[in-house]
Amino acid sequence: MTAETKFPVTQNDVASFSKDRQEPQWLTDLRVSSLEKVESLELPKPDKTNIAKWNFTPHQLEAKVEAAGNIEGLSDTVKGLIGENVQTLLAQNNGVTTFQKVDASLTEKGVIFTDIQTAVKEHSDLVQKYFMQDAVSANEHKLTALHAALMNGGTFIYVPKNVEVDVPLQAVYTQEGNFGLFNHVLIVAEANSSVTYIENYVTEGTPVEAVANIIAEVYVADGATVNFGAVDNLSTEVTTYVNRRAHVPGRDAKVYWALGQMNDGNTVSENTTYLVGEGSYGDTKTVAIGRGKQVQNFTTNIIHFGKNSDGQILKHGVMRDEATSIFNGVTKIEHGATKSNGEQTERVLMLSEKARGDANPILLIDEDDVTAGHAASVGKIDPLQMFYLMSRGISRHEAERLIIHGFLAPVVNELPIESVKEQLIEVIERKVD
Repeated sequence: MTAETKFPVTQNDVASFSKDRQEPQWLTDLRVSSLEKVESLELPKPDKTNIAKWNFTPHQLEAKVEAAGNIEGLSDTVKGLIGENVQTLLAQNNGVTTFQKVDASLTEKGVIFTDIQTAVKEHSDLVQKYFMQDAVSANEHKLTALHAALMNGGTFIYVPKNVEVDVPLQAVYTQEGNFGLFNHVLIVAEANSSVTYIENYVTEGTPVEAVANIIAEVYVADGATVNFGAVDNLSTEVTTYVNRRAHVPGRDAKVYWALGQMNDGNTVSENTTYLVGEGSYGDTKTVAIGRGKQVQNFTTNIIHFGKNSDGQILKHGVMRDEATSIFNGVTKIEHGATKSNGEQTERVLMLSEKARGDANPILLIDEDDVTAGHAASVGKIDPLQMFYLMSRGISRHEAERLIIHGFLAPVVNELPIESVKEQLIEVIERKVD
């Protein structure tokens, strides 16, 4: 038995959907051709995780949402994520932009920060140049094809040459009911520019069975820097496929990932960085907590093509109850990427007899003049740690909580985006309790 992925829409439905949104012909054609390929393409095959019976087909594609119009109209959940004195924000519910605020100084500098629906209409040629090109292809497998056919939300960010964005650009994506969220984020940083982007995914209302199919693409030119922070916190009933990739062709270009993988439902997550430019740098830090009976697969790839490129992977995960998670780290150094360096560490802590965690560091080296290394550990709470804490009058629950925070701290404390760090600490606290 395989997952049902035949969509309750036809090619005509997809074309009409695109026309109603006033999309350019190139995107309409991509949607239709991608839907044609869905039946012939296979599901992705994440290592050691069988997703054949997972249902990636959404129940509902109609958003049924109205824009808030002002920040006071946003939900308490969203307000709690954005804090006070918001300078730049894009909020979407079921793919519909409910609120947007962009600092005027950014617009004056030529920075574009808008929803993907507006972007494909007002900046069609620019979006087409990058959309599902070098980082992600619609033809890769069934889920990327579904995404291209049914994309219904997301954000476009463009930072011109020599522009430094000194305020974080934040987006909050909420999913409500059984809506199928097909969200696409596209970030383009031109030469010697810099930008920090923060996104949150969260479930609103009563959790019901739903699907999230999320893709993010980041393109980084010469000397540019992109900080990408994310906290995913979708509910138990949401089956999630999330694919975040960076294509770094620029010389001395840098991309930093700070990812909090906090979904409560079954999740397949891929994070890939292609270090193409000479001296390019990629750094991925990931924190994850699994609980209940959820199954998760987190795969991080850093692929070196450029000389003197440097890739760093750091992942810590905690498994509770009957949760199962696979942590794959892949450092691949291609022939010709001389003087490159790749380091990775994966650590998993299991808190119960039925919890399962697997850490798999992989080095694929096709060049002699490089340095590379890896470390991995999987284990349970040290009983001596627990005994010591409880002997000081601390309850078992509180002792476990302190140990979890201590285990995740080496990653959380190193996250380059302060607001992501703060949000992660709050989510970790809720999950521990």
